[in-house]
Amino acid sequence: MELTLNGILKDRRAFEAAGYRLPSFDYEKVSAKTKAAPTWIHFGAGNIFRAFQCNVAQNLLNEGVLDTGIIAVEGFDYEIIEKMYRPHDNLSILATLKADNTVDKTIVGSIMESLILDSDNEAEYNRLKEIFAAPSLQMASFTITEKGYAVTDPKGNTLPAIEADFGKGPEKPASYLGKVVSLLYHRYLNGKLPIAMVSMDNCSHNGDKLAAAVTAFADAWCKAGLAEEGFAAYVRDSESVSFPWSMIDKITPRPDASVEAMLEKDGIDGLDAVVTSKNTYIAPFVNAEECEYLVIEDHFPNGKPALEKGGVIYTDRETVDKVEKMKVCTCLNPLHTTLAVYGCLLSYQLISEEMKNPLLKKLVETIGYVEGLPVVVDPGILNPKEFIDTVVTMRIPNPFMPDTPQRIATDTSQKLAIRFGETIKAYLKREDLNIADLKLIPLVFAGWLRYLMAIDDNGNAFTLSPDPLLDSVTPYVAGYALSEEPKDLSGLDALLRNEKIFGVDLIAIGMADQVKTYFTELSSGVGAVTATLEKYVK
Repeated sequence: MELTLNGILKDRRAFEAAGYRLPSFDYEKVSAKTKAAPTWIHFGAGNIFRAFQCNVAQNLLNEGVLDTGIIAVEGFDYEIIEKMYRPHDNLSILATLKADNTVDKTIVGSIMESLILDSDNEAEYNRLKEIFAAPSLQMASFTITEKGYAVTDPKGNTLPAIEADFGKGPEKPASYLGKVVSLLYHRYLNGKLPIAMVSMDNCSHNGDKLAAAVTAFADAWCKAGLAEEGFAAYVRDSESVSFPWSMIDKITPRPDASVEAMLEKDGIDGLDAVVTSKNTYIAPFVNAEECEYLVIEDHFPNGKPALEKGGVIYTDRETVDKVEKMKVCTCLNPLHTTLAVYGCLLSYQLISEEMKNPLLKKLVETIGYVEGLPVVVDPGILNPKEFIDTVVTMRIPNPFMPDTPQRIATDTSQKLAIRFGETIKAYLKREDLNIADLKLIPLVFAGWLRYLMAIDDNGNAFTLSPDPLLDSVTPYVAGYALSEEPKDLSGLDALLRNEKIFGVDLIAIGMADQVKTYFTELSSGVGAVTATLEKYVK
């Protein structure tokens, strides 16, 4: 069997006999309607898009709720489109790895067209301009990662590629964002047509990040006389161009070899992955968990696709913010980071395996239910306790999810402030709560310090996950060894005062001594991590 449109047409019964759900809508009719009157274009052709948004769209196409599909655009790594999307006619396989040890297999065919965001490719770029000039276009959505919206470096200096495009104007920009804004400018020139620019990236207030980038380009081009003066006002007019906030949540690990073997056993040919010249690993299939959440601010000046009929929640901005904080600050992300830090220290290779350890299971349950839940603001559309219930009983323990603590430990220095610091701040604001009652959040901080030593609980060295601050934070622990000898921990004080890392000054609020005590015990020798967990995780 072949993963192409012709392959499905020829071997439909064989696919169905092997347990695959196939597109049931009229592909030719939907394709023609999409090309003539597109409604949804998406930037960022990665795995979460293929596993989540594309599958939602396919379900709605099958039900007749939607009559147009998605146009997928890749602006970072063109080989994703050229070497994976187009050879398979934009089809992909979604392997939904369920907690009950079953796998749902779906051939997803909701992408009607795939394009590369290359201003040097006249044919591709002109087609993108046609799409952005279409009055029917309602939404441009994005999964380009938080870094994709950056126009400045951490010091506030405009990035060189962005600065160059500020001076070039909208005719032929080279940067990802410059090309997106040039397409939006083309829409402006073709009647100031309305559109929603919807970031679906997993970062706080994502719509504001996209808006800031777009307005920076518009202002620069208008100021330099490279774009019509009204363009800057157009992108600021929310009834012309909106930038809704959203919250997305679906664990989509890198395509796994065991899933590939399962699909090959079904008789599907050509499943080899591609590693591009930009080191992107992409396969004809995506493996993902069954749980998924997408909450979007309901602000669409040109109408919106009926995604609510496929499980997406449209709501107001305040509620999106509450849902995002519920997930990031309490109900999921802190639990993941906890397991990442201690999973690396205890040499685990899978997050799901950690949940078989009663100490680690109790650790994350206590951080979620006992320490975090009292300060969560209920968003009303998702119940926080039920969300945690799903996380700790179904999502994290899912034996089919090939997610690793090493992957989740990436950029931990950038995550602690949000995932734990916000809970601490909430305790400080509440008269009925005492931060002294937070026993295990400080244990995570201490665990991170112990992790920075890059020595596991058996005394073996391991490689720290990528983190932009590694060079500046690892020196703080460089002088400590796994030993019961007394330690002068005053050298940690400057780090513990760093509000950008922890969200608060741990010394000022009186939590630093607890962190130091834990760190002393965690680093007292081989096996000390396990012994410390046994002591404090009751």
